[in-house]
Amino acid sequence: MRTSIATVCLSGTLDEKLVAASTAGFDGVEIFEPDLIASPRSPEEIRDRASELGLTLDLYQPFRDFEGVGPELLEQNLRRAAAKFALMNRLGIDTMLLCSNVATARSGDEQLAAAQLRQLGDVADRFGVRVAYEALAWGRFVDSYEAAARVVRLADHPRIGLCLDSFHILSRGHNPEAIETIPAEKIFFVQMADAPLLSLDVLSWSRHHRLFPGEGGFDLGTFMAHLVRTGYDGPVSLEIFNDTFRQAHPLATAIDARRSLRWLEHETAAALGAPAGGRAARMSTASLPAVDPPADVNYVELRTGEVGELRRLLAQLGFRPHGEHRTKPVELWTHGAARVVLGAPESGRAQPTVAGIGLSVGDPSLALRRARELFAPEVPRAEGEGDEPLVGVSAPDGSEVFFGAGRGAAPRWVGEFGAPDGDDAGMIERVDHLNLAQPWQHFDAAVLFFHSVLDLRTEASVEVAAPVGLVRSQVLHSPNDVLRIALNLVPSGAGDDAILPQHIAFATPDVLELARAARARGFRPLDIPSNYYDDIEARYQIDPALLDDLRELNVMYDRDEAGEFLHFYTHPIGTVFLEVVERRGAYAGYGALNAPVRLAAQYQHRRAGEGVLA
Repeated sequence: MRTSIATVCLSGTLDEKLVAASTAGFDGVEIFEPDLIASPRSPEEIRDRASELGLTLDLYQPFRDFEGVGPELLEQNLRRAAAKFALMNRLGIDTMLLCSNVATARSGDEQLAAAQLRQLGDVADRFGVRVAYEALAWGRFVDSYEAAARVVRLADHPRIGLCLDSFHILSRGHNPEAIETIPAEKIFFVQMADAPLLSLDVLSWSRHHRLFPGEGGFDLGTFMAHLVRTGYDGPVSLEIFNDTFRQAHPLATAIDARRSLRWLEHETAAALGAPAGGRAARMSTASLPAVDPPADVNYVELRTGEVGELRRLLAQLGFRPHGEHRTKPVELWTHGAARVVLGAPESGRAQPTVAGIGLSVGDPSLALRRARELFAPEVPRAEGEGDEPLVGVSAPDGSEVFFGAGRGAAPRWVGEFGAPDGDDAGMIERVDHLNLAQPWQHFDAAVLFFHSVLDLRTEASVEVAAPVGLVRSQVLHSPNDVLRIALNLVPSGAGDDAILPQHIAFATPDVLELARAARARGFRPLDIPSNYYDDIEARYQIDPALLDDLRELNVMYDRDEAGEFLHFYTHPIGTVFLEVVERRGAYAGYGALNAPVRLAAQYQHRRAGEGVLA
């Protein structure tokens, strides 16, 4: 698969965008006209710079509002096009994107549009370039790829073909199956974009909320399978209009973009199901290494400058200390199969943070190979003599994911910390889920990272009301539900008042018994207001004795058709807190209705601690 990216996807100057695309491993780029206009480099210098970086210049875009106009405006448009074709010759670009007319078309007559495109093709022929006609989802008359294909077919000119854009096709709910009826030689260019499934006017949706493949809700693997069956083998490019990407570091965005296309190639191979048939398919669609779901979460690492407070909190919940590692400055605490590694914070990061997770997998080397193919940077790890080998990669926010061998039994590395102090209370079974706060510039990249590298399934994102704004939450989970991760996007502009919901949730078979045992050890849970319990009493037909227990122990409650969910929270230590959950029956959620109450309680606790609230 030849990969390309539009410069509009990236922040920075045109030169910075070219460097980022090259460093991330793209084959080529689309030149977005405003980037060229703002560049101090001449077209020839841009062409030479791209060549130095090993990039092809694949598309010049966009050319707008050409067809369906009157004779006088058509002549102006042809002169305008000739000037752009001459510019393309200087750049060394052989294809221009023509968007279907939005503003100036007077007629929707497809024969007229085709005749005018034929004239445009004659001009393009003089310059040795091609025109890729794209149906905008909001085009005045041509707003579907099938309509655009009819116009191109009627134009019947070798210099006039199609640009297929997944967003314009899928955002309108058009069936991409008819792509297979288009001759491959008439598909001049392909642009890919994902998006969240929103109820929004399509123009605003397109301009602000496009995402890289794998970060949204479109079925792009099936879309690409239709394309591959045509025999198309040109560039597969990314054209993403997204407010976040335009502010983030260009190299980080470019690496995320390249990861998305490798994932898309894998999804395409899966959608094809077999070597592509049809009309002599030529595009490569290599699958990623298949990895089994993790057998368990064998540890979660917290880095903190407040290790004393976290030690006390873990002890109150029944965790046992193992002491320090024999060669590394970290310590281990365990309860059942739940393991917490405590270490010093990274330089410049004083607050506690969930710094990494360890997963037991069938083949760590295979998991690492998949991660490498998805451009995840490997984490260097010093190993002392006799240490259990672990391999790991960095997530977009800098946290780490390590892979180790083992299924069911305690991993061998636990012995590197020595024997635990005391008996296991037997009240916590395992890590139930992780809740990771993501900075604005990493949220979508984190979704793609966990979705692609760990082969996690994504659920529909939700927004949760908090005192500092709406918190967007995206849940991902392994097929066996051993690994569950909730990614939270802190509201933009929330500043220092934002609660960063980094936490570990532990599973117990009896949350009420554990809460009582923890209280006997001096534990104080997060305070839940009485109004909450009045509400759940009205919402559910709940046993009065259970309701009394919930109130007394500050345990929260949720219920669905599959079962019940009981859980409580610790007070935050900096920006980290812990949760203990009990799932009854087949309940698979996370108590989403309780999240606003929890966020408000944490906010109240923090502000009271700062002396802001009486």
